Amino acid sequence: MGIADSIVLLNTGHGKGKSSAAFGVMSRGWARGWRVVVVQFIKSGKYKTGEKKLADTLGIEWHTLGDGFTWESTDLDETAAKGRHAFGVARDLLISGDYDLIILDELTYAIKYDWVREDEVISAITNRAKKTNVVITGRDATDGLIEIADTVTEMRKIKHAYDQGIRAKKGIEF
Repeated sequence: MGIADSIVLLNTGHGKGKSSAAFGVMSRGWARGWRVVVVQFIKSGKYKTGEKKLADTLGIEWHTLGDGFTWESTDLDETAAKGRHAFGVARDLLISGDYDLIILDELTYAIKYDWVREDEVISAITNRAKKTNVVITGRDATDGLIEIADTVTEMRKIKHAYDQGIRAKKGIEF
């Protein structure tokens, strides 16, 4: 059993906890002295999340580049353009060699919604700087992403408070 220079983690599925798990890795990496960066593909700056507050406190670089949930979009072309821009930012970060850990939060949606091609994403991740670890989150991960990831975890919803009419709770969901 050897030690890899870096690995790719993928958190997918329809259950809660994909991004939360990624931000746990973010905290762990920071605690080890790693240079960490987060790129969010869907979320906008509209919501003040706990994980963003933590990142600000820790001095973790953070890029919130989406315009919110797609069902809230008033201009899907603009939403797609922001998704493509987010991927361009992510690609540059991946090759830079400046980071020990890059979290690509909700990246799977950029492929699912045809904002970027799967082969472009796979190329960017497989050609990343040698010591750059990557965590990818989002539902409906493609076969190609699953193939290149070293560790894939599927979150499966069994029950969720929202289904019972309970709204998202600050500190739990955001």
